[in-house]
Amino acid sequence: MPISQITSNSISATDLIISGNLSSTANGFTKIATGTTAQRPSSNAAGYIRYNTTLGYPEWFDANSSQWITFNLTSAAYAVEYIVIAGGGGSTGDHGGGGGAGGYRSSVSGESSGGGASAESAITVNIGTSYTVTVGAGGAGGASGVNGANGTNSVFGSITSIGGGGARRNVDGGIGFSGGSGAGGYGTSGSRAGGSGTTGQGFAGGTSSGTPSETAAGGGGAGQLGQANSGSTGGAGGNGVSSSINGSPTFRAGGGGGGTQTGSGGVGGAGGGGAGAVSGGGTAGTVNTGGGGGGGGASGAIGADGGSGVVILRYLGTQRGSGGTITSSGGYTIHTFTSSGSFIA
Repeated sequence: MPISQITSNSISATDLIISGNLSSTANGFTKIATGTTAQRPSSNAAGYIRYNTTLGYPEWFDANSSQWITFNLTSAAYAVEYIVIAGGGGSTGDHGGGGGAGGYRSSVSGESSGGGASAESAITVNIGTSYTVTVGAGGAGGASGVNGANGTNSVFGSITSIGGGGARRNVDGGIGFSGGSGAGGYGTSGSRAGGSGTTGQGFAGGTSSGTPSETAAGGGGAGQLGQANSGSTGGAGGNGVSSSINGSPTFRAGGGGGGTQTGSGGVGGAGGGGAGAVSGGGTAGTVNTGGGGGGGGASGAIGADGGSGVVILRYLGTQRGSGGTITSSGGYTIHTFTSSGSFIA
């Protein structure tokens, strides 16, 4: 029966196929399904189209990203998951404490942020909009008698991770500087506390016992507290957090190990934390992990630099945005920034 001959206001059909244009008048229009955001279908498939009365725009279901997208391209948007890791803190010489790891924030579903926090919500980005990406530098290690510097912050749009705490020299109290994760404490007599971590980003540095003297604690990591020294063995750096955002599980943001004048330097935390030393300079935090620098050894030694940070973004489906090094894995497009730039959605 030609569509023009149907006079009923309601037609029940399965897989109704119409040849030609569907309209209500000769010059007409086609009325599509209409409803609020809350009334979207619970089971969606490619090709679905409706008018969203909440947003005031028609929308279509994108199977690649598993989300509804409006036809108004100025407000079309999609979800992006991220990890944003700041630069790790530098250590100091003369059996210094380990540097704290850079702050670690993550929105990857099923993973965690630093400091024992749950993953944050993904960011919704608007097509064609540019978002600033800043990759924080690692803090400089201090020479003999010079404090280690804090790492610098990393940023993605509105998300900021705080640079890791640098280690403080003994004459300034030996208490580690606070940061994304705090630096380990160091003191020639009496205990010295580690610096504090930032809530949702990292843990505090370890406390140096002061017994024996001239042995320091490890810096805090994104996933674990920095450890106290054990006798003349420097404290271990706290472990970082593992993420599979780029397709394979990788630890990042480990704390630096504490240095010592005798015995053994503290090991760096998993995730790029540098090792503490006995006689020479500590080991630097690994580049683009946010790892803390390892403490220097005997008098005159130099503390190590913290590792630079990293920003990694991913979204479902084929490439939409630009910026960073672009790869794909598991149905996601991944943008990795090892230096500052912009992500254009």
